[in-house]
Amino acid sequence: MKQLVQTLKDGLWLQNVVFAQMLALCPTMAVTTSGTNGLGMGLATTAVLVTSNILVASIRSLVSPQVRIPIFVVLIATLVTLVDLGLNAWLHDLYKVLGLFIALIVVNCAILGRAEAFASKNTVAASAVDGLAMGLGFTGALTLIGLIRELLGGGTLFAQASLLLGPAFRAIELTVIPGYGGFLLMILPPGGFLVLGLLLAGKRAFELRAREANKAVAPAPALA
Repeated sequence: MKQLVQTLKDGLWLQNVVFAQMLALCPTMAVTTSGTNGLGMGLATTAVLVTSNILVASIRSLVSPQVRIPIFVVLIATLVTLVDLGLNAWLHDLYKVLGLFIALIVVNCAILGRAEAFASKNTVAASAVDGLAMGLGFTGALTLIGLIRELLGGGTLFAQASLLLGPAFRAIELTVIPGYGGFLLMILPPGGFLVLGLLLAGKRAFELRAREANKAVAPAPALA
C-alpha cells in the first residue's frame, strides 16, 4: 500500500510529466487553447501510457535487453495507431482538433521513459498503476493550463465539450464571463508559455514553503 501511494504521488505531483519532468511540451503548448482540448489529449495519452506499461511489464522477461527499445517503440506506435483510429471513428470532431498531435504521442518521451524506467522492471499491476498515475498527472496539467488559457482568452470553461467529447460532457460547459471580448495573447503560443511558467513558479514556491514548514515542526535531535 505504501508503494502504491508513493507511485500515485510521483505521477500526480512529484514526477509530474509537465510540471516536474518538463516533458511533452510540444502538445502541452499546442493543444491547451481550451480545457476541452487539454482533457481530450490527456485522456488519449493516458490510455496509451496504461496499456503500454501493462504490455511491457507482461513481456519484460521474454525480451532480450539488446532489442528492448525497438520492441517498446513498436508497441507504443501500435497503440497510438489504435487510439488515432478510435478517435477518428468515435470522436471525429476532437480528432480534427487534435490533428497531428495524436500521432505524435508515439514520440512522447514520458511514455517510452516509463516503459524503460518502470514497466520493464516491475509487475503488471504496479506498472498499470504507474501508467495511470503518470497519465492522470499529465491530463491534469494539460487541463489546468487549458482552462486558465481558455478563461483568460475567452471567458469560458470547457467550451464545446459536448461537441468534442460527447453529449455527456454538456454539463461542464460554462460561460464564466458573459460578453467578454477575450485576451488574444492567452490563446496564442506565448500565452501557453506564460501560463506554464507561472504554474511552475507556483509549484516551486509551494514545495519550498512545505519543506520549510516540515523543518520547523521537525523534532530537535536528542542530546547525548
